[in-house]
Amino acid sequence: MTATPTPAATHQQPPSGSSSLAAEKVLVLDFGSQFAQLIARRVRDEHVYCEIVRHDLTAERIAELSPVGIILSGGPSSVYEAGAPQCDPKIFELGIPVLVTEIAGDFTALAKTATCPFAAVRHNRLPIYGLQFHPEVTHTVEGKRILGNFLREVCKTSGQWRLGDFADEAVDAIRQRVGTSRVICGLSGGVDSAVVAALLAKAIGPQLTCILVDNGLLRKDEEIAVVREFTEHFKTDLHVVKAEERFLAKLAGVTEPQTKRKIIGGEFIACFKEEAAKVEDARFLAQGTLYPDVIESGGSPDGPAASIKLHHNVGGLPKELGFELIEPLRDLFKDEVRRLGLQLGLPEEIIWRHPFPGPGLAVRCLGEVTAEKLHALREADAIVVGEIKAAGLYRQTSQAFAVLLPVQSVGVMGDGRTYENALAVRCVNTDDFMTADWSHLPHDLLSRISTRVINEVKGVNRLVGPVGVWSMKQAATGYQFDGGVGTVYAMGTLLTTPAGAIGGAILGWLYAIFTDNY
Repeated sequence: MTATPTPAATHQQPPSGSSSLAAEKVLVLDFGSQFAQLIARRVRDEHVYCEIVRHDLTAERIAELSPVGIILSGGPSSVYEAGAPQCDPKIFELGIPVLVTEIAGDFTALAKTATCPFAAVRHNRLPIYGLQFHPEVTHTVEGKRILGNFLREVCKTSGQWRLGDFADEAVDAIRQRVGTSRVICGLSGGVDSAVVAALLAKAIGPQLTCILVDNGLLRKDEEIAVVREFTEHFKTDLHVVKAEERFLAKLAGVTEPQTKRKIIGGEFIACFKEEAAKVEDARFLAQGTLYPDVIESGGSPDGPAASIKLHHNVGGLPKELGFELIEPLRDLFKDEVRRLGLQLGLPEEIIWRHPFPGPGLAVRCLGEVTAEKLHALREADAIVVGEIKAAGLYRQTSQAFAVLLPVQSVGVMGDGRTYENALAVRCVNTDDFMTADWSHLPHDLLSRISTRVINEVKGVNRLVGPVGVWSMKQAATGYQFDGGVGTVYAMGTLLTTPAGAIGGAILGWLYAIFTDNY
């Protein structure tokens, strides 16, 4: 089964400054599927560049983009519903191979199952194929092979796109745009900003100034690790702003999580502006915007979708300070950013660090944020992560952290009665940070974590943790409880409660963790 070569596949550069090899690319027309990003990642895994665009792009615009193949993502809407999203039907006349997920006329069945007579189909004349399943998800047997065959046998791709070429081309592009001007980059301790800074350090060296705002909400020794890496290894001009007292004063008495987020974001901007004003001749601001951020804001090559969702830490800064924006990672997914960071020489400690929310420990400290609570949470979190690392399981888990609950319980320490806070431990596995399953940590590891936290962290006398499958918010900045039965592990006892009927103080606060407040 081969496709007629498309005359539209030989001209014009990719729209977003991608690799020159990306001239051979596949477009995913997004109809609202939760797996659209995963499809694009799987195509890139086959060494073919892939971009996600709006489903309503015109055939003329698609022809201008010169794709060698098109994938229609599918979505939650039925084709029979009024107002269901539709693509331009003229795209099927372009001669570009198309992979779809719904059956239509003039198709021949290629595969079936016990419950679906049209599991895979092809058009009788055109290079159009349809699937009634998701080849991109990991549990689909031979899914990777099916996508690979579509790319190689139907789209006739050469599979030459490599992430390794990205760094060299990005360095050249940065040098051409920046010239002799100075660039400011905000460091947060996370992998995205670290990779941006490392890439800029390679490209422009002494023209880079990094700013780290220590708001007192970072993980244990996070500032020390960042300062050491970027001053000793990359020889970067790094400004550290000590602002813990300033942030805690603003957060005093505040308990509502969204209010805390807004306060932290606003105060960060104020601190950053003050420090950036001290940097002479600064023209550019670098951000760690990733491709999912571009997609999330509707960032296709066309129309109003081009507006980028700015990083929560520096979202208001480019406009307020008059900086021009540099987003060298905007074409990459998270796993690609990690691989790029390794190529640039960043240590694995930074590259494989678990995701951390922009507002820091403030959203993992439920209720009012105080210096005492932050100290307890920081120490407990370090124990949780440290024990998981010692067990050799850190790289096998996607995210692990502690949450200090505003719930006190009675316990016994030695011969005395205690009445102290409970601590929740959250550890999940996920491939895409869209859905997640709880990490099946060994009981002896959980026991060590519990023993150490209770013995070493003042103010904590109980540990709890969720067990089950959860749906995660897309940007990995929170979790959403997703039905079924939630199970809570508390001091060696399993407590089970139906979703939607969570009762009791501890269980109620765990529900808050699942939804937004981590």
